[in-house]
Amino acid sequence: MDEFITRKEIDQTTKEIRKRISRKPRVGMILGSGLGPLADQVENPVYIPYRELPNWPVSTVVGHKGRLVIGELEGQDILVMQGRTHYYEGHSMDRVTLPVRVMQCLGIEFFFVTNAAGAVNPDFEPGDLMLITDHLNFVGMAGPNPLRGPNLDEFGPRFPDMSQAYDRELMDFARKVAAEAGFHLNEGVYVGLAGPSFETPADLRFLRAIGVDAVGMSTVSEVTIARHGNMRVLGVSGISNKANLDGSTVTTHEEVLEAGQVIVPKMVSLIRGVLQKI
Repeated sequence: MDEFITRKEIDQTTKEIRKRISRKPRVGMILGSGLGPLADQVENPVYIPYRELPNWPVSTVVGHKGRLVIGELEGQDILVMQGRTHYYEGHSMDRVTLPVRVMQCLGIEFFFVTNAAGAVNPDFEPGDLMLITDHLNFVGMAGPNPLRGPNLDEFGPRFPDMSQAYDRELMDFARKVAAEAGFHLNEGVYVGLAGPSFETPADLRFLRAIGVDAVGMSTVSEVTIARHGNMRVLGVSGISNKANLDGSTVTTHEEVLEAGQVIVPKMVSLIRGVLQKI
């Protein structure tokens, strides 16, 4: 019989974090592959390694430091996940998304989620940012939805609406920040796949045909839980590689991390600007 994350486990993790911090974060943030340096911008930080938190899934992927950074950025009290865990690492979907439940118990209102994503749209270039306007939940459509199992009614309804998964006002803030900073911000649909294998050219051509602009192995399940708990979500992808629709190139994780070095300055500028506007 399946075992699911319980409210008791969520509360146990939340209690451990509260013991270590005096702040009440308003904004929660998850940083994807190669984007961890954004956490170095946090002022007066408190660091909590994931391994020290009961029930918390631990990152095993290079480029994910595996710790919480709690402090201040642009006058906002924030909690930053410097690295995440993924379904492909062997965790259940509700274990992967436990951190979002803990954010909700801490009273966090805004959820900023970032990732390194592969281009599906041939107009996107490595180093670009893409504002996520919607997503395709391929893994969840097939069965392992993070809301599978007993519904935690205190967080949200059994059948949550996902018609506006990404907050319209936060997207407008991001557009204005990019325009003010003078860099182009792509917009598009992100698809979350299970991984860890990268996509075949046929996969990518199929995804492009159904309207996908960028592809990755995270984010969608986290956003699903965030919206179930009525958090306001901003999603941004850092484009790590060119669309390989004809099979002419090879995609590597090292390439993803290298692209992060170009993406981070723009991501920092964007996140800081949105924080100023909320």
